[in-house]
Amino acid sequence: MRSYEELMKRALIELEKKKESVKTKRFEIPKVSIVKEGAKTVIKNFSQIAKILNRKEEHLYKYLVKSLGTAGMIENERLILQGKFSEEEIQKEIDEYVKLYVLCKECGVPDTELMKEERVTMLRCQACGAKQPVRSI
Repeated sequence: MRSYEELMKRALIELEKKKESVKTKRFEIPKVSIVKEGAKTVIKNFSQIAKILNRKEEHLYKYLVKSLGTAGMIENERLILQGKFSEEEIQKEIDEYVKLYVLCKECGVPDTELMKEERVTMLRCQACGAKQPVRSI
C-alpha cells in the first residue's frame, strides 16, 4: 500500500504531464516554408499561416515587410519578398508577430481578435475578455 504523500506526488506529476500535452496540442505556431527564386524569397504557405493565426493576410504582410525591411507582394496565396531571407529569419519574425498580435497577454491563449477603438488598435481576448492596446503597423 502506498502512502498519501507518494500518491499526491504521482497525481501532481500526471497533472503536469496532462497540462503540457494540452498546451502543445492547443496551438502551435505554424512553420514557414520558403523557396528562393533568384533575388526573391517566396513564403509558400503564407495564406495558411495567416489563417491559422486568425489574422488578415494584409496585416501579417505589413508586419513582415516592415520588420524585415524589404518590399513584397501577396500573389496566389504566397508572399513574395524582395531579397534573400532564411527560414530562420522569417520564422523569428512570425514568432514575434504571434507574441505581439495573437497571444493574449493575460491568459496566453490565441483566441484573440484585433479591433479598432477610436484610433487605437486593441487586442481583445475572446477567452478571458482582456483588452490591451497593440502597436500599429
